[in-house]
Amino acid sequence: EKAREIEKKLRRQEFTLEDFLEQIERVRSMGSLEQLLGMLPGVGGVKELRKLQAQFDGKEFVRLEAMINSMTPEERRNPAIINGSRRKRIARGSGTSVQDVNRLLKHFEQTRKLFKQLSEVGSGKGSRKLKPIKFPFF
Repeated sequence: EKAREIEKKLRRQEFTLEDFLEQIERVRSMGSLEQLLGMLPGVGGVKELRKLQAQFDGKEFVRLEAMINSMTPEERRNPAIINGSRRKRIARGSGTSVQDVNRLLKHFEQTRKLFKQLSEVGSGKGSRKLKPIKFPFF
């Protein structure tokens, strides 16, 4: 049910930071990154994924949630309005730096683009190849 709702939002380009936060919470509820990687067949020995796992710990999810929760509902629905002074306020409110807030917003936009590409491919609209996306938190 939730997956269909998010798919509809993606098709209408209405995916918000509130939806992003919900997805972060879902991933957190699944367990640690190590557990998630362990569920994938053949992933256990992949060196790059082990390196990724070492860089990314569960505390990062907490920081992401803190930054998003430090935003006003309007900022979560419309991240384009987040200017420099708002970024400073969000950073102060979440105990992070402005650079962390910038990375979150960049990560969110990249995730939004990826989901849009995936929905286009799934609907037959996207005949072009998917562009690789580098996630700043990974």
